[in-house]
Amino acid sequence: MANIAVLGHGVVGSGVLEVLTSHAASIAKRAKEEIHVKYILDLKEFPGLPYSDRFTKDFNVILNDPEVQIVVEVMGGLHPAYDFVKACLENGKSVVTSNKELVAQKGAELLAIAQANNLNFLFEASVGGGIPIIRPISQCLAANDVTEIAGILNGTTNFILTKMIREQMNFEDALKLAQQLGYAERNPSADVEGLDACRKICILASLAFGTHVYPDSVYTEGITKITLQDVDFADVWGGVIKLIGSVKKLENGQVHIMVCPMFVHRGSQLASVDDVFNGIMVRGDATGDVVFYGKGAGKLPTASAVVADVIDCVKHFKARKYLFWEDAKPNYVADFGSMETSAFVRVSAKDSDTALNTAADVFGKITPLLAKRPVQSEAGFTVENLTEKELSNKLAALEARGVKVEGRIRISDY
Repeated sequence: MANIAVLGHGVVGSGVLEVLTSHAASIAKRAKEEIHVKYILDLKEFPGLPYSDRFTKDFNVILNDPEVQIVVEVMGGLHPAYDFVKACLENGKSVVTSNKELVAQKGAELLAIAQANNLNFLFEASVGGGIPIIRPISQCLAANDVTEIAGILNGTTNFILTKMIREQMNFEDALKLAQQLGYAERNPSADVEGLDACRKICILASLAFGTHVYPDSVYTEGITKITLQDVDFADVWGGVIKLIGSVKKLENGQVHIMVCPMFVHRGSQLASVDDVFNGIMVRGDATGDVVFYGKGAGKLPTASAVVADVIDCVKHFKARKYLFWEDAKPNYVADFGSMETSAFVRVSAKDSDTALNTAADVFGKITPLLAKRPVQSEAGFTVENLTEKELSNKLAALEARGVKVEGRIRISDY
């Protein structure tokens, strides 16, 4: 029998207990032994549950019990989760977590501690919730050189954008609906400002390319400035707007990595990923593009991935799974300004002709887009093959000539 402890009894933690209880027999069969939850750490009281007698408020009870072999961290946040997980690994206990902030900020350090102690630190649920992605990249695609990863990594923002596209709902109303349905937090900034997607693309980049990427080194832009006019222009262009996290390995060994809204062509597999669903494209030199699709969050989907990692841990007590990346290196993330891009730009002036003529003069070549529902004095156009620095400089030049830049959205090639 394998004894485990669960840190946190919130949405995901209670889901983990539910899955372990309702699927106990099949899980034991797959793990080759019974998995027993000995402790559940939470400061709240949970009377009336079948396992109410297993709750504790004292982490040290878990830490100092040699019978506990695996600790499941589903508390979320960086503290005290980091301190608890580090202590567990240093005291001979493997750890499974769904905590993306923890893995994105402390993954390299915790993996090194796990390796030094011949333990496992597993985090399948930290990126795609119930979508298998960590294991496929580290194992199933191991024969490939992964060159690029791009995806819709946040269900809340994808739901909001889907409502804006399908129902012409403005951002504020779509966000309010997402909150009413439980898809968005009361404070939605981590989702709508792109921070959640940033943490996830950092984990994928670290895993795929073997070097830690910290969130504060990633250019991150959310969807709060997206308007229905932008949605209209995207439709005319031939696509939709999605919040995309992407990373690309360069020939010089650096990576280009960013999170931002993008025009995605209707022919792309990512364009049809709607509502709260996520889609992650992995580009390998042998496989080409492989897309992983499903619900990226939710109680039971996330719990399912957590329990799968627990089973994996139980099966690898004596043979540690190889999951590792090195800590960050100086200048590993390429300068954002050097990244080549194509973009849609929405501008305003005294009239649309003036705006477009000035834009053509500044950029040299533009492709105007004609909105289905034009706004007086506004215009939209696309530009191609500029670096981010060149694009910013030319937009500043537009502003200097009396043309206001209302919005800028990159164009994807996925």
